[in-house]
Parts: sequence; C-alpha cells; structure tokens
Amino acid sequence: MQFRPSLLAELDQREEFPAAACRVLDEFGLNGYYVPVRSGGRLADFTDLMQLIRTVARRDLTVAIGHGKTFLGAASAWVAAEHEQVDRLGELIVNGGIVSWGLTERGHGSDLLGGELTATAVGDDWRLDGEKWLINNATRSDAVCVLARTDPAGGPRGFSLFLVEKRLLAEGSWSSLPKVPTHGIRGADISGIVFDGAQVPGTALVGRVGDGIETVLKALQLTRTVCVSLSLGAADTASVIALDYARERSLYGRRLIELPRIRRILGRMNAARLVAEATGLMAVRSIHTLPGEMSVTSAVAKALVPELAQRVIDRAAELLGVRGFLTDNHADGRFAKLERDHRVVAIFDGNTAVNRNGLIDQFPLLAAGYRRGAADLAGVRCAAELGAAVPEFDPHRLALLTPRGCSLVQSLPGAVVRIRAQAAEGLLPERVAELAELIKEHADALHRELEGRQRSAQTVPSAAFVRAERYELCYAAAACLQLWLANPSLQEAPSGARSAWRDGLWLQACLAAIATGLGRSLGEDDEAVCDRLTDHALIEGLPTLLPTFQDDVARSAS
Repeated sequence: MQFRPSLLAELDQREEFPAAACRVLDEFGLNGYYVPVRSGGRLADFTDLMQLIRTVARRDLTVAIGHGKTFLGAASAWVAAEHEQVDRLGELIVNGGIVSWGLTERGHGSDLLGGELTATAVGDDWRLDGEKWLINNATRSDAVCVLARTDPAGGPRGFSLFLVEKRLLAEGSWSSLPKVPTHGIRGADISGIVFDGAQVPGTALVGRVGDGIETVLKALQLTRTVCVSLSLGAADTASVIALDYARERSLYGRRLIELPRIRRILGRMNAARLVAEATGLMAVRSIHTLPGEMSVTSAVAKALVPELAQRVIDRAAELLGVRGFLTDNHADGRFAKLERDHRVVAIFDGNTAVNRNGLIDQFPLLAAGYRRGAADLAGVRCAAELGAAVPEFDPHRLALLTPRGCSLVQSLPGAVVRIRAQAAEGLLPERVAELAELIKEHADALHRELEGRQRSAQTVPSAAFVRAERYELCYAAAACLQLWLANPSLQEAPSGARSAWRDGLWLQACLAAIATGLGRSLGEDDEAVCDRLTDHALIEGLPTLLPTFQDDVARSAS
C-alpha cells in the first residue's frame, strides 16, 4: 500500500519524504543489513545488501536513497571505529536510528580538503563549529558522521571524523538547515546542519586524529560499490515499463513489439543492463574476496554502472515518447519520476569524473600488473561463483592504492583461453570466443598505452578519461567471462526452458555490447543476439544473472 506508485508520485509532487514507505522497510528489518554481523546486524554478504536495495530501487529511488543513506552514514565507522563505538552504532541502527554522512560544504563540493568545519580539542572533548550542506537526511538523522578540520593547516592528515549523536548535544549548539529543492528525489531530505560550539565527547572520534580523509576514502570504496544497486534497480524498472509499453501500444496496425526496430532496441537495453549487473556483482563480491583492490573496483563500478543504466533509461524514454514525460496519464508517472531520480546516482559519493580521475591515478600500477600477469585467481573465482560463500569482510585490508593492479582485468587473458576451449568443444558458439579474443586484444593495446602515458600533478588530459572508460569496459568483459566460467550449473537450463544462461545467450549479447562500446563494428549476427534477448524477456521475463531474483524483477516493477 505504502509503495503504491500513485501515492509515491503524489508525495514526490509535494516534495514530501516517503516516511510511511520507509517504516515498511524498518518493519521488514532492512536496517539490520546496514550493520555487520559482528556489530549486531545481519550484513554478512554485501551481495545481499546490493540485491535488497536494488529491489527497493525498483519500486522507488527516493525511498531507496532515503532509507539506504544510513549505510553510507555508518560506513566510516565500519571501516575505522573501535569495537565499543561500532557496537553502540549498530544498536542504534538496528533499532531504527538514522545516520547521515556530513562530508560536503558550500563552495567546496567534492574537494574534501577544502572543508572549513572545525573540531577543536577542549580537554578530553571536542568543539564543533561550522556547516555541512547538501547532506542527505541531515535533518531527519539521529546521528551524523562529520568530517572536520582538526589541523588549521588542513592537508591529508588535517581532518578527522566524529560520530555525533544529536540527542547528546547541548540545546542551541546545533541547528538544521532548510531542505533544498531538487530536480529528482524531490521528497528526500537534502538539507544541512550547522554546529555552533557543539561539544562532543572524545569517544565521538572515529579512528585516530588526522585519519579522517583516509577513512572516508576507504569508506567510499564500500558506498560507491553498493550504490550500483540503485542504478540496477532503476534499469530493471525502466526495462519493464518499456517492454510493457511495446506489448500494449499499437502503431500502423501492429503492436510495437512486432516491429523489428523496437525488438532490437529492447534487446540492446537488456544487454546493457546485463553488462551493468555483471559489473556490479563482481564489484560487490570483491569487497569480500579482493578488498585490497577496491580502490580500482569501486571507481570502475561507480563510473560505469550508473552510466549504463542511464543509457537504458534514455532508450526507454525514446520508446515511450511523450508518455515518458507525463506525470499522471501513463503508469502513474513512474517513468518520469524514475528518469529524474536516477540522474543523482552518478553524482553523489563522487561523480563520474571524480571516479575516473581516481582510476587514472592508478594507470601505472594497472599497466604493470597486467604486464606481469599477476592476479589473485582464488579471489576472482570466489567472487564469480555466485553460489559460493564469501569470506568475512575485513576492513583492515582496504587500501588507498592497488599495487598489484586489478586481478579481474588481469585474469582476462586466461579467461579467454578457457572460453576458446569451450567453443572448441561445442559448449559455446564460436562467435563468443571471437568476441572474447577481440576484447582481449583491445585490453592488451590499452595497457600498452597506459604504460606510456603519465599525467602531471595539475592536469589530466581528456584522452586519459577516454582510456578510463575503455578500462571500465575491459573490467566488465572480464566480469562477464569469469561469471560464465564459474557457474556451469546455471548453464544447464531445464529441458524446454529458455534460459539466458543456456547456449551463452547473455554472454554473447554482453560481449557484443562491450565490443561496440570499445568502437568495434559488429555484424548483423551479433545484433540478432539482442533480438533473442527480447524473446527471452517476452517469454521468461527480464533476463538476470541471479536466478533467485528473476521473478522479483517483474513483481517489483509491477
């Protein structure tokens, strides 16, 4: 009832927070998945958290962002806080407490080193003075994880984090800033908070003095990766809305779905969505299996997945035409709201340019790792095997840089050899092996380019961002290949069933889409694979890589 599209659309028009829908999630116990098991919660596998938020995002992005922000607010504590502090925070969240993340300030945006909010030592306590602005849930939250300048000179070691519980602050020492009107997620509490001599105990410090920036950068490796669930959910719903419209709408005496051009567009949308899903799955499972490489993995996922999802949404908008802009007459305005809401996903927790810049910084390490062929193959296999239990997440293994490179991309040559062997045995179409080899050749050439390019401390050439985009697609290709190789049981579809895993359908479609993104011209046979994906969607439902969630795609978007 509280997730009824017409009700959520009405709240959106009034710019009112969807509190009732969030209470439903509280009653379900979603809060528990924001807290690691060791701190009293239910978060044992980040894949579960991704799929849960993805499911909520299929219903409504404002709800998913407004409720899920508590995980983002708490992430720094899971990375660096002491046991007593994380246990207290875990209890707060499990019992329905809301936590926000106070990072950004007016005039500084993503420049965290420019922050002016100060924390001054007063005996064993700290005094906070200053403002945080454009903070999700700043007004509604019970606690705020605040990044503050503890050294007047600033710099990488000049900031610290404080977990501030509002109820413990003296009256008059803090106030909320007004809600800021936004283009999308109109009902979200995007506001701010001002501290004026707010005194907090020494136990509010998260980690050590001066570790604030490092802790935030490590926490962002978690939050950026989990954020892909928002884009995956949005892409799922856009695909369902477009498919339903093509089924129902008639043009020139025929249903749209009968027109070859429309079937092709729908197939391309599904291929892009599956590339995004493969990338997201490998990234989120790497939190457990390859945590030391998350500086690369999170940047790739946060840059690529929202971009792919936005392409899916844009293609759906083209199909819907004017109906995509209507707020009342078509699907309760769900698509128009979704299209507005999703655009913010690429912006928060570091926008696309910020993430690609972080990837560019590590080009020399990535090139060296690829040249050596070094890879943690056990970690890659565990991430790719969807039925395998993952090891417990160890925050101490997170790192700001990845000295050995990216194991997944560096596993690409070996994966292509195995794909070629499967094609030779008749287990895969020959074209799948050809596409894999084509992408591997591109990856070889790209890494040679990375070795020969250096950036200055002040400027990043625009060509470097293009190389970052190409690297992301190589990561996506490696994700697709490793997921295929690690899950043979999913390839054995029941007799008579049409599975996207059977015959490598989804794999071929994804590799063709990636090859196209890398600038390769493909033939009609490659394009025809997209038509088969549309057939699958019509008969079996939207193809997904996690079968246990396949039926839920249709239910959540209905």
